[in-house]
Amino acid sequence: MDRRTLLFSAGAAALVGGGAAAQASEPIATLRNVRIAGQAGEAVDLRLRDGRIAQIGRSLPASDGQDLDLGGKFVSPGLISAHCHIGSVQGVSVGAQFYTRENIARQLGVYAAYGVTTVASFGLNTDLFYAIQRDVRTGAIQGADLFGADRGFGVPNGGPPAQATSAQLFRPATEAEARANVRESIERGADFIKLWLDDFQGAHLVKMDPSIYRAIIDEAHRGGRKVIAHVYYLEDARAVLEAGADILGHGVRDRPVDQAFIDLMKRRKAACIPTLGLDEAFYLFAEQPELLQTPVLSGALDPALRAQLSNPQWRAGTLSNPALPQWKAAFATNKANAAALHRAGVTLAFGADSGPMPLRIPGFAEHRELALLVEAGLSPREAMTIATEGTASVMGLADRGRIQTGMLADLIVLPADPFADVRTIDRIEAVYRLGRRVVAKPRAS
Repeated sequence: MDRRTLLFSAGAAALVGGGAAAQASEPIATLRNVRIAGQAGEAVDLRLRDGRIAQIGRSLPASDGQDLDLGGKFVSPGLISAHCHIGSVQGVSVGAQFYTRENIARQLGVYAAYGVTTVASFGLNTDLFYAIQRDVRTGAIQGADLFGADRGFGVPNGGPPAQATSAQLFRPATEAEARANVRESIERGADFIKLWLDDFQGAHLVKMDPSIYRAIIDEAHRGGRKVIAHVYYLEDARAVLEAGADILGHGVRDRPVDQAFIDLMKRRKAACIPTLGLDEAFYLFAEQPELLQTPVLSGALDPALRAQLSNPQWRAGTLSNPALPQWKAAFATNKANAAALHRAGVTLAFGADSGPMPLRIPGFAEHRELALLVEAGLSPREAMTIATEGTASVMGLADRGRIQTGMLADLIVLPADPFADVRTIDRIEAVYRLGRRVVAKPRAS
């Protein structure tokens, strides 16, 4: 393990173990002698001021603040995840009781340590979300910036799973109730509106009535909010797009997309977040237990989860699970569909659906998602562009995702260019959030 990777994994480990948010150092005034990832040219200096990139140039004059020479390292924009869930997991357990300030602050710190400097929590949020969001933006919590979709909308006697409480999820039975719930979400400050409409591959026998999701989408648009829809099946995705949904929160996984669907997405100017690693996560660590020893994961893995993943009985049970062929088929179909949509010019956005279950590990899942986008056929440049400025555009965020003057100083320092090889993202040397280097608190004693 080289020193850079050791520093990264140790920092992430402290974030996981400490039960506290990341702290940040004093702001840097100038990062000197850096190469901008994805761009040709000589090294430059980045002048940072008030959390933004104020100036880019060669040999900028000295300032009153702290200067740091990075010796020709590469600097990338922070990754932007447009699909995660916060406050659902602690160790190997899932439940509403984990939606706490301390747990969420810890998770936001972990995301930041992995270079994911902006996240969107799409549903299952309580009213506490808005206090945490304010604390992130005032600096009381140091970690990834936070956007969200309030509680989200499920189906009476259907999905999502039953552990979601009424404080985390609406289950409207009528159009009027659905519209009132949307207005309530917007009044609280929801950035987006999220709905689940399918039957979770037969686990729930009831799907959302189309009249309900049409009412949700219409009311959200009246309030100026985009709608993200959880989908699995092609026909559900087609129907919710026809109803006006703006973002598919997952790729289609039951069968190949057809030209009519591609045309519909382009006509609707809709985006898709493939979440390629969603199905793979069910069996990834059982098939590849050596991942547990890799620096990018080993230092940040919760001890209880490590114990489970290291257990031969757990691995054997996973690999003999009757659902394994379905998981693998869905994974392969998702990759093929993501590649087809991308080749056809459909907008893809970035996200790993990390956080709602222990196996989709915040930070690591986003790194894995980048690798899977390339495995699906995208170039490293295309994958990184989607994970930065492309997703910023889908989320309507004009202030991040690029290294240009005026952009937020959310930066990742790397030894090589991730736009040439996304595996470089596993070798983070430093992360800056609003111009402050993210560091970890020591483990709680």
